[in-house]
Amino acid sequence: MANLINPEQITGFTVYGVPQMQYTVDGVSGQDFTSAVTCAAFKESVSIETVCTSYSEVVKARQTKVDELGEVLACLARANAKFDSSPKTGDKVTVDNASWVRDVCDKYGVDISWDGNKITYGNMQKATTNVQYAIDREDNDLEQDMVTLQSYISKRDNAFSNASKVVKKTLNAGSTTIGNMGS
Repeated sequence: MANLINPEQITGFTVYGVPQMQYTVDGVSGQDFTSAVTCAAFKESVSIETVCTSYSEVVKARQTKVDELGEVLACLARANAKFDSSPKTGDKVTVDNASWVRDVCDKYGVDISWDGNKITYGNMQKATTNVQYAIDREDNDLEQDMVTLQSYISKRDNAFSNASKVVKKTLNAGSTTIGNMGS
């Protein structure tokens, strides 16, 4: 039975004329071939993972915006229900949580005209339309962002899978080469 050769015992071994300890990947020099291939393969995976993480934060922020605007719309609907069955344009009602509603609308740039904590029927109709338009716009953008995020997640999964395959093939090739040297 032949003696097994430990990879650390091999000196002067080259792959395509490059000594095994002269690879530089991602700013790290002196890597052996297996380490260099592993580093290069996983570098793409990690960069895509970073994009996925930041993009998911965008999706979360957009969802928060939709949720808050939905709550504003609910407050406006409750205020709208306070009007008589045949309201006039100048009739006014109090909006529950008026300061919060005003803050959210200011935060997201939704135009609403107020008279203190009260809103006129005409302004209520405009406000409801403006908030609904903002929600619809954000829903459309959110849907596009979610499709983009899913695409990034698929790319990330493929990159990790490919990196794992590269590492496995590299290790198998190295094991075969070393095994053949010992027989």
